Amino acid sequence: MDVGNDARMMARAIVLAKHGLYTTDPNPRVGCVLVRDGEIVGEGFHRRAGEPHAERNAIDAAGERARGATVYVTLEPCCHHGRTPPCTDALLEAGVSRVVVGMEDPNPMVCGKGLGRLRAAGVEVVTGVLEADARALNPGFERRMRGGLPYVRCKLATSLDGRTAMASGESQWITSADARRDVHRLRARSSAVITGIGTVLADDPHMNVRLGPEEFPALWPDELPRQPLRVVVDSGLRMPLDARMLQLPGATLIATCEDSPKAIARANAVGAEVQVFAPDDRGHVDLRQLLRYLAEREINEVLVESGATLAGAFMQQGLTDELLLYIAPHLMGDGARGLFKLPGLERMEQRLGLIIDDTRRVGPDLRLRLRRAAAEASAGQ
Repeated sequence: MDVGNDARMMARAIVLAKHGLYTTDPNPRVGCVLVRDGEIVGEGFHRRAGEPHAERNAIDAAGERARGATVYVTLEPCCHHGRTPPCTDALLEAGVSRVVVGMEDPNPMVCGKGLGRLRAAGVEVVTGVLEADARALNPGFERRMRGGLPYVRCKLATSLDGRTAMASGESQWITSADARRDVHRLRARSSAVITGIGTVLADDPHMNVRLGPEEFPALWPDELPRQPLRVVVDSGLRMPLDARMLQLPGATLIATCEDSPKAIARANAVGAEVQVFAPDDRGHVDLRQLLRYLAEREINEVLVESGATLAGAFMQQGLTDELLLYIAPHLMGDGARGLFKLPGLERMEQRLGLIIDDTRRVGPDLRLRLRRAAAEASAGQ
């Protein structure tokens, strides 16, 4: 076994999988490479749910050269009939001799079964090659399959002194156009974007992807990313019927505790979908139940773009998997509004610990990617 070559070929499969970053939802992003006698003879990736999987595309590209080849695939081949036939059958029919996998499929219908079927047929199987990189392709799919929740990113833009808006509420624009483009790419890869009714009433946001094809070089010239589901957390059902997001293509879901048939009918009449949730102990939408509901709708990745109250609630309840903080190099003063509302934190020992996973420049701004420290993250489950 050539460990170095396995890693190189898996790295290529991961690059291919990223071509589906904005299009495969709710399916995982998967890339595949077929190698025979040291030469790549076929490549493929999964483009969209209902279309052929990465393995079948690579086999089709290889043709007869697939016989005796080694397969490098980022995710365990499926072994069940879904929208498409099992990929394990396609690999066995093609006569491949070896399959190298980045990670096992977390889907209970597949998990380990696809690999077992290949081994039983005499195919050599190697697992765990560049596993961390393979997992990074599909955090939402894995989170939904293993835990019944989507993967939640919370995005906030702040000044250097931790302010998100002036005292008056003015907030456009804290960060640069480069940072805003980066956020649109985050929206494009997300299954849903969540905001609060306070943000809607104050800013009347679009909450959609507003970038052209030149911003998505991995896509095809004739298509743009699908619009994510827009979700408004609106416990009292105060959503304005003339809100801008209701005039846009794509779906808007209002999550509320107000079970008023007349108000719901009015919202439905302007194109909004309304889902009523039992309130939590504060009389607000139960955020964990909202996330479970979204997971049942095959929502993999959620982007929270909201004010300090909702962002603080997601953080304090341990529901934020990843925090993306865009920091602009200016000061807004101590009278301006802060990042989070986190009631009850009074002593240093009550601090919410975070770990910085990545730091990079985005134009003139700084972007931090953070996650909750392990002990606190597990306590919120």
